[in-house]
Amino acid sequence: MRLLLVEDDEILGDGLVEGLKMEGYAVDWLTNGKLADEALKINSYELIVLDLNLPDMEGLDILKALRARKDETPVMVLTAKDTVPDRVMGLDSGADDFVIKPFELDEVCARLRALARRNEGRSAPNIEYKGIVLDPASRQVSWNDEKVDLSQKEFEILSFLMGNIGRVISRARLEESMYSWDSDVESNTVEVHIHHLRKKLDPSIIRTVRGVGYIIDED
Repeated sequence: MRLLLVEDDEILGDGLVEGLKMEGYAVDWLTNGKLADEALKINSYELIVLDLNLPDMEGLDILKALRARKDETPVMVLTAKDTVPDRVMGLDSGADDFVIKPFELDEVCARLRALARRNEGRSAPNIEYKGIVLDPASRQVSWNDEKVDLSQKEFEILSFLMGNIGRVISRARLEESMYSWDSDVESNTVEVHIHHLRKKLDPSIIRTVRGVGYIIDED
């Protein structure tokens, strides 16, 4: 799952990047408000973690511009201001959640999972489909009650497709969701991971739509 982190505190940002990567996120990190605003115009993200106090452009202005473009990407706001008016202003500007500094990484990750669930239109913590159970918190998958060992990228592809059941997802979109700016992507990476998933699970679970992408069909 690809995430944009906008945080100008180098120590905090570095810690968040490392922690979020350990949780399986592909993280792009920016420390400048205007650069973040431009990045959001041309890149697709599943989640955004946004500090409010930024150089060149305030976090609230980034948030307002995002929502003005009808971009509904879930946004978690990081703030040191724990006052009701600040939270009200942020929520009214389009924020989906608030985390008050200082915070614990575990709480941030739990809140991000909750935002992802809400964005996918589900309330249950696990995603289930035809005997497959995917647990985003533990990053484990089982099929017919048997644990299935997946690589990190295999898990990410399966999670993305199961979170979008009934929708065709292009290879480019899958690559966007799995890799940050500083990652090297081989031309056949997605195809290889899909091949491995089909071998480890029911081969018919993921269907190829030629020339378009991949889909997990609705029941």
